[in-house]
Amino acid sequence: MPNLRHKTVFTTGEAAEICKLSQQTIIRCFDSGQLEGFRVPGSKFRRIPRDKLIKFMKEHNIPMDALESDKIKVLIVDDDPDIVELFVDALSRDGRFEIRTASTGFDAGVEANRFKPDVIVLDYMLPDINGNVVCKTIRESEDLRKIRILIISGVVNKSEIDELLKAGADDFIRKPFNINTVIDRIVKLVRGSAAHRR
Repeated sequence: MPNLRHKTVFTTGEAAEICKLSQQTIIRCFDSGQLEGFRVPGSKFRRIPRDKLIKFMKEHNIPMDALESDKIKVLIVDDDPDIVELFVDALSRDGRFEIRTASTGFDAGVEANRFKPDVIVLDYMLPDINGNVVCKTIRESEDLRKIRILIISGVVNKSEIDELLKAGADDFIRKPFNINTVIDRIVKLVRGSAAHRR
């Protein structure tokens, strides 16, 4: 169900597809208040937020496969093994992510082509090239240009951050960072952007 990947709000038809129920059943559950959601202002369209759909599925013992297979693919690119380990550990425990790692810009390119991540968490200073080059390379590739890029660095000033954003980075976090803040940003970048990328 690739078209439902990372959506935060579903139509009744999409909810029916995920729950393997008829659309009429979903509409009945919505109208009776069993399935919470909202109507689009000025129309009769019903919309169901992801968290309300999950709640409904749990209450009715509906398998979560359609949503759980929907992991966010994250490529961590950093030459500091401690930082890579921190990310892999935190993201694995979270359960919403599929993770790959790379320690150079060259490896990042190879892995990005192979893994097709949703987001790259990129250290600005890599041993072979800097973050600007990686950003430009990703943005110039027909296959990869929709990947979100989150830069992490401790050694950049305001003008360098502006350069990175110009080169194609979507967001920037300064080291030292709070891992939970980074995870929140990753989810926002991917789930928040899924709607307007289609």
